[in-house]
Parts: sequence; structure tokens; C-alpha cells
Amino acid sequence: MTKKAVIFGGGNIGRGFIGQLFSESGYEVLFIDVDAALLETLNQRRQYHLQIVSNEGAKELSIGPVRAINGNDTAAVAKAIAEAEIGATAVGANALKYIVGNLAAGLTLRAANHAAPINFIICENLHGAAAHIRTLTEGVIDPAGKSYLAESVGFVNTVIGRMVPVPTPEMRAEDVSLIRVEAYKELPVDRKGFVGCIPDITAMSAYDEFEIFTARKLYIHNCGHALMAYAGYQRGYEFGYEAMADAEVRNFMLAGLRESAAAICTAFKADPAWLNAHVDDLMLRFNNRMLGDRIFRLGKDPMRKLALEDRLTGAAKLADEQGLTPKNLAWGMAEALHFNPADDPAAQKLQQRIAEAGVETALLEVSGLQKDEPLAILVLDAYRQLKQNPRLLPSQLS
Repeated sequence: MTKKAVIFGGGNIGRGFIGQLFSESGYEVLFIDVDAALLETLNQRRQYHLQIVSNEGAKELSIGPVRAINGNDTAAVAKAIAEAEIGATAVGANALKYIVGNLAAGLTLRAANHAAPINFIICENLHGAAAHIRTLTEGVIDPAGKSYLAESVGFVNTVIGRMVPVPTPEMRAEDVSLIRVEAYKELPVDRKGFVGCIPDITAMSAYDEFEIFTARKLYIHNCGHALMAYAGYQRGYEFGYEAMADAEVRNFMLAGLRESAAAICTAFKADPAWLNAHVDDLMLRFNNRMLGDRIFRLGKDPMRKLALEDRLTGAAKLADEQGLTPKNLAWGMAEALHFNPADDPAAQKLQQRIAEAGVETALLEVSGLQKDEPLAILVLDAYRQLKQNPRLLPSQLS
């Protein structure tokens, strides 16, 4: 009998990464989504089109067998969860509250059937996502399912390193199932989240000290994208690969990521060679023209990306706490304060606050920094220099 996996979310991460790994591990994959056109195509074909792209070309894969269920059909979703051996969520952190009713119904049915334990890999860009979804599910589950939830359900934190841009309208018009990804294929997971045996999943590795992978994703991968976006915006680029072709931007990004890596190594006692090799690999992967990642997508919502524990301020503050000077990270924060696309509401809100209250007040409000902190002083000094010359980078200073 075919093993079964359920994935909440048939979007870029659901199809572009987790669906592939589950399929390659011998599971029939059942996607739960509300995209009618996608659901129809998946159920007709029982597979979807995955394109692995690089600057050298593309590799075409058909991922299957798959099926799909409309998330509005609670009974069908519950039945699928009751029959599954493993699950995952990949709906976006803000959408988790919409899926927990279905999840709770499925777990209650498993409890009634005296089913084996089940684990869900939580593929959401949210710190503490596994604990968050457990709390949400506890709040809505039927009393008959509460003990099963507590004892037999694992919610497992992970970080998604594969770059999978959202499909363009042109891609959907060509094939609604088409998803375009890079080749990178590693899925680190938190061993502590599992209940029972850890399943054998292609490219998945479980770690006891998982916090270092969370820091690596946020303060190196996400931070690198932010540095690229904000420096690229200052120079008028549209695509990330255009920024990467600019040697000054590329060197600025590398310097900032070296600062992050040094901070993580000191704070988490990580191996510098391992972490800096990851930086070097990312700098190569960021060059992937075929992904077509836009500066706007990478940089949008600078208020969130400047928050105290997020990719820029969090990385810079960690470096500062380790006795390091985060010169390039602070410069990236200053560039984020200049990010001003007309169609980014968060960027416009930030610019309005700067105009009303001044940049210092705005920075302190969004970042959580204190007025006299050395990091705040570094950022404000860089902001004023960028005001005079938007293309300026730290390496150009005398």
C-alpha cells in the first residue's frame, strides 16, 4: 500500500520543495489548497511540473503521484489527515489560523481511529512556528482529540533554504502546475519536535541544536537577500541578479554576511569554516538569473525586516553583542530606511513616519534600538551619508 503524505498549501514551497521530497521518499502526496485551477490540474494529471533552473539551463521533472483536496471540504481533509503517515504545512505564517480547524478535525478522527502518531513539518517563515501552530490547534480541537494532540502529534520546526520564487502569471498561463526552483536540496529539522520514530525523508536531516540553523537562515540567507535588495534599489536595479553583477554591491553583501557569520560563530560556538562555506555557496546561488527574483519582492516591507530580531537589526545586534562592529550590516539597515517603492504600503508608511518624526525616531520605533546604542549611531550616520549619495557603500569611504 502506498504511503500517504498531506501538505497544507500547494504553492511555491509546497510544490517547489516539500512535495518533491515526500514524493521521492515514496509517498503519494495530497495537497490541501483552495486554488481551483491548480486543484483541477493536479487531480487530472496526478503529477506536476517542477523545473530546476540555473544559469546553465533547466532540468524538467514530473512529480507524482499527487492528488489535491479543496481546503473548504473539511470532511475530505479530515479523512486525508486520518489516513496519512506524515504531513507538512506551507501556507504562510499569516494563514495558519485558517487551516487549524481542518487540522484539528483530522487529528480528532485519528484519535477516534486509534491511529499511530503523526508528525507535521512546519515550513513557515516564522520563529517558533511549531509551538505557534500547536497552540492554535489546541484552541480549536474537539475535547475528544486533545489527548491525541498532546501525546501523538509532532510539530517540527524547519528552515527552508531552497529559493522558490512565486510563479509568474506567464508561468501559470503556460502550465498552472509549473513551479521553478533552484537545485539546492537540504532540509534541516529540529529533532526535538518529533513524536515517535523520525521518518526517512529524502534530504532531511534532524539536529539536536537547531537554533543555529534558524540563525543561519535568518541572519545569513534572509539577511543576504535584504542587503542585495536595499543596495540594489539604491542603484536602480530591478532584479537581484543585476545587483549581484555589480562588484561593489557584491562585495558589500559579502562583507555584511561575513559580519553575520562571525557573530553566529561566536554566539553559538559554530564552526567558522562550515558557516563561511555556506556564505560562499549563497553568493553563488544568488547569481541564478533563471529564478528572476525581483528587488521589490526581496526588499518589500522594510519595517518588518528592520524589527529587533529580524534579518538586519537582529544580525547587527548579535554582532554588536559579541563585541564586533557591524559596519556593513548597519549600512544595510540605513539603506532599508531609504527603500521607497510606491507600491509597497509598509515602505510608504515608514517614509511617512520619517517625514513626520525624523529618521532617528522612526528607526528607534521600528528597530527597538535605544537612542544612544552604538548600532543606532552607526545606522543614522550611514543614513545621512546615503542621503547625500544614494550609491555610496562603506568600501568607498576613506
